Amino acid sequence: MLNVVSFSGGKDSTCMLLMMLERGMQVDYIICCDTGMEFPEMYEHWKKVDDYISTNYGKHITYLKADKSFEYYFKDYTRVKGKHTDIKGYGWPSMFRRWCTEKLKLSPIKQWKKSQTEKINECIGIAFDEQDRMKKGTIYPLIVWEMTEKNCLDYCYSKGFNWQGLYEKRKRVSCWICPLQGIKGWRLVRKQYPKLWKKALQLDKTSDFKLSESYTLNDLDHRFAVEDLQTVLNF
Repeated sequence: MLNVVSFSGGKDSTCMLLMMLERGMQVDYIICCDTGMEFPEMYEHWKKVDDYISTNYGKHITYLKADKSFEYYFKDYTRVKGKHTDIKGYGWPSMFRRWCTEKLKLSPIKQWKKSQTEKINECIGIAFDEQDRMKKGTIYPLIVWEMTEKNCLDYCYSKGFNWQGLYEKRKRVSCWICPLQGIKGWRLVRKQYPKLWKKALQLDKTSDFKLSESYTLNDLDHRFAVEDLQTVLNF
């Protein structure tokens, strides 16, 4: 039986991995899905964790990646074939159309699992105060240890992992292009990651799907520009 740690690099999965190794628990694989759309700080964090567990425990992260990119599924993938016109691209994901999770995370994990000859115990980093997310057939060490989200973040900080301040800027540190981050999250992307913001605007122009029912990402760009101007004038 293989003990496989599902590692995203967030505070909970990082805490779980480090505590499992610290306690001498069996860890056969540490799998991490690279969507290609992670925050720059997250890529640095992955490297830092990998260096740490390699030095202290002789372990390495196994990175998984989908055959095609986010951009491909966003604008080029043929999702509906018609007699006269093919419909290209999934466009912006939504709460009820999370194709990005399926294509870029779940599918690579399923393929990897199929390649293994032994049965798998999957360890998931869900904190004690998120027990409603539990599913049968999965191991949740943090819940057993009663580690809350705050406990997990404090533990990671105590070990020297701070994501270069990413958690001080944002509550959630999943993909920077995630449409579920809300207007506040997008405002931060525009302010703090102008190159990524420019990339998102270019993608937005290729999609028939709006970012939300009432606005596009380019609409938000105009709104933020107006806010910036008002700030300058008020100053």
